[in-house]
Amino acid sequence: MKLRGMNERVQKLRQQSVEAPAHIYIERANLMTDAYMKYEGSVSIPELRALAFKHFMENKKLCINDGELIVGEKGDAPQSSPTFPELCCHTLEDMHIMNNRELIGFAVTEEDLELQKSKIIPYWEKRSVRNKIINSVSPEWRECYESGIFTEFMEQRGPGHTVASFEIYTKGFNDYKKEIEEEIKNLDFATDVNALKKREQLNSMSIACDAIIILGKRYSLLAKELAEKESDPIRKEELLQISKNCETVPANKPETYWQAIQMYWFIHLGVTTELNPWDAYSPGRLDQHLNPFYLEDCKNNILDEYKAKELLECLWVKFNNQPAPPKVGVTLKESSTYTDFVNINSGGITANGQDGVNDISYLILECMDEMKLLQPSSNVQISKKTPKNFLKKACEVSRKGWGQPAFYNTEAIIQELLNAGKTIEDARLGGTSGCVETGAFGSEAYI
Repeated sequence: MKLRGMNERVQKLRQQSVEAPAHIYIERANLMTDAYMKYEGSVSIPELRALAFKHFMENKKLCINDGELIVGEKGDAPQSSPTFPELCCHTLEDMHIMNNRELIGFAVTEEDLELQKSKIIPYWEKRSVRNKIINSVSPEWRECYESGIFTEFMEQRGPGHTVASFEIYTKGFNDYKKEIEEEIKNLDFATDVNALKKREQLNSMSIACDAIIILGKRYSLLAKELAEKESDPIRKEELLQISKNCETVPANKPETYWQAIQMYWFIHLGVTTELNPWDAYSPGRLDQHLNPFYLEDCKNNILDEYKAKELLECLWVKFNNQPAPPKVGVTLKESSTYTDFVNINSGGITANGQDGVNDISYLILECMDEMKLLQPSSNVQISKKTPKNFLKKACEVSRKGWGQPAFYNTEAIIQELLNAGKTIEDARLGGTSGCVETGAFGSEAYI
């Protein structure tokens, strides 16, 4: 397989991603505050979180960039970073530090500052998880923290370091809703003392399904509206296909390679905007997930390797468009990064113990070599069954010295997971992500 060079579309999207200035996206904080003001105290906490998430997905500003084929941004444009005041509420000093920092800065407008001052801080300052934690620690701990002896991370985020399940390629969220409804029907309030809490949790899961479905349908309508105004017949057809893709996923399971990539991306946006999991929410064994769609589409003459790589490179751009949310306090002053530590595994072996390298594995190597972006990070799993051609290709990319891919020993990963009590099938489908934690993909968070 010899595919070289980004096409003009990808070059433009990559340039936009690299050159767009990172900025604070205050709309999420504003919409979440509105939702909490409306629902807090009238519903359970899980249902409150779900209703707030749904309110955000119903009302957030949408963005389809010129020429892109995979749609969806965390914020209002590339390089926009939402804030999460329910976890940690930025002070005005924090906002000025972000805006004025020479390296790894986030632009903050006067309107952002005014909204933070007049609405976000008054509502969240004492409600945030961070505030509750810091007010619960000993005076000695707080003195150490305030003097900068150490910094903290975990109270500023939810637990990340996990990987999407392969089920997202075989089910849509309408399917999940049916399963949830069946679970609710089967609750036994006569004998199960936890039935009420279970119903609250299941209700919240159903609402969250609605939220992500709403986002897809809104993007479908937007793409259709743009298609109606588009004068270029080629771009018009692309927008109509994007509209069809977003009408299908995430409500239903993906039917094509293009839809499978879009399905993952909607879920990535949902996970990383509902609550900040900074860092390392990843697609895992992307080559194994996508290859069946690729083979089927090629068989049906609706896809070739060139289009497949173009769509992958559009996904690479989407990953790079999403800077990690800025921290607060001392940690903001001392630690800064734009990367969200997405990590894509390629190669390894399959659940039944066969060589896991496939056509998409080679396309991913081509993609990372050409794109050379800050994220996503990529690694190759090398097993005793890995073809020499794949190992050689990975080495050719790595020797260029820009840091990708990393090389991991599949047999060592499997043994580590077996030692932790995983099944052999889960161990074979697992891998590494984040700061190189090993986990069973799709089955656990392994923070």
